[in-house]
Amino acid sequence: MAAPAAQAPKRAASEGGAAAPDQHGAGTEVRRAVKVLLFMAAIALPWLVLHRAVAPGAFLVRAGGAISPWRLTGNDVDLDSEDVRLERVLSAAAMANNTVILTTLNKAWSEPGSVVDVFLESFRIGESTRELLDHLVIVSLDMAAHARCKQIHRHCFALVTDGVDFSGQKNFMTDGYLKMMWRRIDFLRQVLEKGYSFIFTDTDIVWFRNPVPHFYPDGDFQIACDRFNGNPDDLGNYPNGGFTYVRSTMETIEFYKFWYAARENHPGMHDQDVLNFIKRDPFVTELGVRIKFLSTELFGGLCEPSRNMSRVCTMHANCCVGLSRKVSDLNAMLQDWRFFMSLPLKDKQTVSWSVPYNCSLQKLER
Repeated sequence: MAAPAAQAPKRAASEGGAAAPDQHGAGTEVRRAVKVLLFMAAIALPWLVLHRAVAPGAFLVRAGGAISPWRLTGNDVDLDSEDVRLERVLSAAAMANNTVILTTLNKAWSEPGSVVDVFLESFRIGESTRELLDHLVIVSLDMAAHARCKQIHRHCFALVTDGVDFSGQKNFMTDGYLKMMWRRIDFLRQVLEKGYSFIFTDTDIVWFRNPVPHFYPDGDFQIACDRFNGNPDDLGNYPNGGFTYVRSTMETIEFYKFWYAARENHPGMHDQDVLNFIKRDPFVTELGVRIKFLSTELFGGLCEPSRNMSRVCTMHANCCVGLSRKVSDLNAMLQDWRFFMSLPLKDKQTVSWSVPYNCSLQKLER
């Protein structure tokens, strides 16, 4: 029985011969292509909407078991733990010997024209200090400070503390001030545990020279002073926790743990006063932590200004209460420095600080 004639052209086509176009088949292919395109669009559109909805800055970071209200940007746009984020920023900022420079910042001190701007400007105009900015990590204590840090600096870390608002001005010895100081001590212990040594500096300190060459080679824990009696080994010196150099060792890690725990035995006291209690404790002696006190000639402040502008490394707006007064006197220090640097060498010895100015002697408190 002969095959139906309609099958002949298809057979010929399958055997390599040319066949006339099949209009019905072409329409089917077009409809199939349209369906595929519509299906792909249905998948892509929600993805695009979602992508735009969670653009950089919209992730929430979980910390302490709760969702924090922080909106992080840049390198922090992820759900990594605080520990992972901290390791990342420390690694990026560390010097060759695994040392970082750290400062903490809240909203009040991060406003344009406020403390942080004066702080960063001092690095730019100091002797051999500009390159130190590559090793500075600004630790933000609230969302506004972190956002400002991202605008003005390379290395920023958001230190989230559930249930605590560190954004406002924290006057000396208020409850907010004490919580902020103790949070700082605990954070610095974390840095040491990660194997990083650090130079911690308050943001109301201006840097004029690189301090690293002036640290003691045999000191594990080195701290600036409100008052310095001339002997770097004398535990009778009155320390100021606003500037410290600490090596990462097992001894210093245990020292910071002990220091933080000691707050429970001294309620209502800040970290400096508690340090004065524990520095002679038998446990600290047994640990063998080598404590050194830094001279105010090199690391001065309003409590005891450096007497030698040819050697000074840092100046601190300590012994001064009130943000506006601090900013005013910090700016005056920058002006004094610029004037000093403009003079010929023979005239530099005659220059002294114009501060305290707004932080007058009658207002000096600590």
